[in-house]
Amino acid sequence: MINKKNFFTFFCLYIAQTIPMSFFSTVIPVIMRQENFSLTAIGALQLIKLPWILKFLWSPVIDRYNVTVNDYKRWIFSSELVYAILIFSVAFMNFHANFYTILALIIISFIASATQDIATDALAVLSFSKKDKSMVNSMQSMGSFGGTMIGSGLLLLLFKQIGWNSLLPFLALFVIIALLPLFFNKGLVISREREKGNVKRADMKDIGRFFTQRGIWKQIGFLLLYYSSMIGTLAMLRPYLVDLGYDIKEIGKMSGIFGTATGLVASFAAGFVMRKIGRFHSRILFAILISFTTFYFYLISTNPHPEVQLLYVGILLLWGSYGMATVAVYTIAMDCVREGREGTDFTIQTVITHFSGICIAMLSGKIADSTNYSGLFLFEFGLACLSLCYILIVFRKEKST
Repeated sequence: MINKKNFFTFFCLYIAQTIPMSFFSTVIPVIMRQENFSLTAIGALQLIKLPWILKFLWSPVIDRYNVTVNDYKRWIFSSELVYAILIFSVAFMNFHANFYTILALIIISFIASATQDIATDALAVLSFSKKDKSMVNSMQSMGSFGGTMIGSGLLLLLFKQIGWNSLLPFLALFVIIALLPLFFNKGLVISREREKGNVKRADMKDIGRFFTQRGIWKQIGFLLLYYSSMIGTLAMLRPYLVDLGYDIKEIGKMSGIFGTATGLVASFAAGFVMRKIGRFHSRILFAILISFTTFYFYLISTNPHPEVQLLYVGILLLWGSYGMATVAVYTIAMDCVREGREGTDFTIQTVITHFSGICIAMLSGKIADSTNYSGLFLFEFGLACLSLCYILIVFRKEKST
């Protein structure tokens, strides 16, 4: 039986991470340009995302000092309170006069949020059975898509109406409110509720030991390949729409609202699909959908002026495939963690997917420059087919999962 209260608790925790981060990532470049900051300075803003790439470095600390549900709750509450306090502090600063102070506080707040994410992921691994892990990862993916839609959409509109100083206190308050379901949820139970002295403590060497496990490299290959074609296509979607003549408002409606909403719904559906037909068949099904999506984009890109309805179908397929693939990747990553190293192992795997995504996005831009969009989408289709073949060959003995 699905425990709706537990799933809602984790949905709130995941969306609380995403909304402020999405808002800051969207609105700060806009303000900087309005304040006549250089494009170099705006480009350097990508540094604020570093904590989410480097969080694996302190993930063993979370594993080392967390054994019971209450241990994890303390880390999550503490991290989120720091996150909220820093957001609240930034609200009272002048953006131009205190720019570097604001930037430093936002980076620190992202460190706190990334720490909360490690603890939340580890608690999710331990709180749900293998059968229900796909559903909690639906909550994670839905929180990510929903948070992005709100943070870069609704809050951007509110920002234009009420301003930086009025909006941020409410954002900080939301982060606190999102903790309430966890605070009142007394039904969370983990499989490792025993004395701390009986649990082997994690250390920094566990990061390296992750890569020495038997059979782990086939999982790493899966992480690198599975939705790399999706990342490449998503990275070039907005430039593609710009070159087709669509303006920023239209692109925001097509990709930012319709696309993200599709990803949210698809993530929800993916949890049930994986629960029903299992890991092996689900990732084959999703991989086939990914391959079809990339081939569809290749077909419409051969037309210099595709109809808007065809573009909406492509966006539906793209974000839907991405939402489903994300749930598959997160769920299978949770299966590949060591006891007592849940936060470390899951974080390492998500960082691998982020790193792969960055590399593919950069490569996609170069391919599009050299061969045009048709050449890019054909390359992405080949990558998707390679991923499908990899699953069919490497994981053929896991049909029962």
